[in-house]
Amino acid sequence: MILYPEIEPYEHGMLDVGDGNHVYWEVCGNPRGKPAVVLHGGPGSGCTPGFRRWFDPEVYRIVLLDQRGCGRSTPHASVYGTDMSVNTTAHLIADLELLRERLGIERWLVWGGSWGAVLGLRYAQTVPGVVSELVLTGIATGSRAEVALLTRGLGRIFPEAFARFRDEVPVGERDGDLAVAYDRLLASTDPEVRERAARAWTDWETAIVPAPARSVARYEDAVFRAGFARTVAHYFAHDHFLGEDGVVLRDAPRLGGIPGTLVQGSLDFGNLLGTAWRLHHAWPGSELIVVDDVGHDAGAAGVGAELVRATDKYGGGACGRLTG
Repeated sequence: MILYPEIEPYEHGMLDVGDGNHVYWEVCGNPRGKPAVVLHGGPGSGCTPGFRRWFDPEVYRIVLLDQRGCGRSTPHASVYGTDMSVNTTAHLIADLELLRERLGIERWLVWGGSWGAVLGLRYAQTVPGVVSELVLTGIATGSRAEVALLTRGLGRIFPEAFARFRDEVPVGERDGDLAVAYDRLLASTDPEVRERAARAWTDWETAIVPAPARSVARYEDAVFRAGFARTVAHYFAHDHFLGEDGVVLRDAPRLGGIPGTLVQGSLDFGNLLGTAWRLHHAWPGSELIVVDDVGHDAGAAGVGAELVRATDKYGGGACGRLTG
């Protein structure tokens, strides 16, 4: 896949966002370039160096951060006793605003994948005027229907994997909300219960989101696995802390005037709900690009090429310096 060359940050730090939390951030590229911020997925997956390569480093001032509880941010969600009540969508939006002000940025392009798409959409809807463009992939809106599909509906397609996922939950809870059940298990006082639940959660994730080895390998890290599973279940169990089911799609018309590119793999199981299509048609002026034969994977060649084209377009055009 064609990406921009690997680069290193020229500035980084830990931002005190309150509630005992410190958020890791870094900046790379052109210090005087067009600002862009990357919102990683999960929630709870953290940023990796590869995210820097979606942008022309001579054109963009690229900001990456690890959202609360993950990556290099502290405290980590894998640590028993970490207060998850202060890890919500509203807190993450407030953190973005603190970071934007800390860096002296007036407006920035927002790049988001999967959960990052949900966060980016809600951020643009609730903080008018600070988002110049949106580039989103692995489209989601945080609705209950999406959570139900991911935690139970896909069991019809992957029955064996689903049986293992469901059976980690106590018998009396298996017909209920599995995200709520896992949220409780992942906060258990018993470390063995937490570990089994984290493993079962990430095994299910691997089954329903076929991904390359580079992504699956993260789940073999016990710290990553515990923090990731706990954070995702926490958000799933609380309707992503959006306040009202379907609010992101309902408020899509608010995005009118913000240019946006949606890049979606045709084999992404989120398409079973038509989420990307519905968002595109509710968002005036948005562009939807569907890449055939690709699932929920921003790193797939076709999806990656479209994401780079989008950042090139919003940055004023490619400079012809791309490398493989």
